Amino acid sequence: MQGWISILLLLLLGVAFGAGSVVLSGLLGPRKPTPEKAAPYECGMPPVSDARERHPVKFYLVAMIFLLFDIEVAFLYPWAMALRDLRWVGFAQVLVFFAILLAGYVYIWRKGALNWDKP
Repeated sequence: MQGWISILLLLLLGVAFGAGSVVLSGLLGPRKPTPEKAAPYECGMPPVSDARERHPVKFYLVAMIFLLFDIEVAFLYPWAMALRDLRWVGFAQVLVFFAILLAGYVYIWRKGALNWDKP
């Protein structure tokens, strides 16, 4: 039961942080919009083209790889909550889990999915 309370607390803190950020930005945000403030921001440069132009697949590939590894890390929280009960068996399981993640990372690195230089 105590594990569920900590998960519920984490969920409530996340929702409170998100709602608080939206409320504070509405209260503390700029009140007098100007054309310069309303212009889209693109890394300090003025926008050079339409937002609906095609992008290389490389952008989407890197985004999918990021999501894949980011979601895999989310599986570590339940493991950490049950570590005391799992003992060495659980520790060995997480080592295998990390070995699989490392193998996937080495694979995408060797395939060149993280290289931005080559076409």
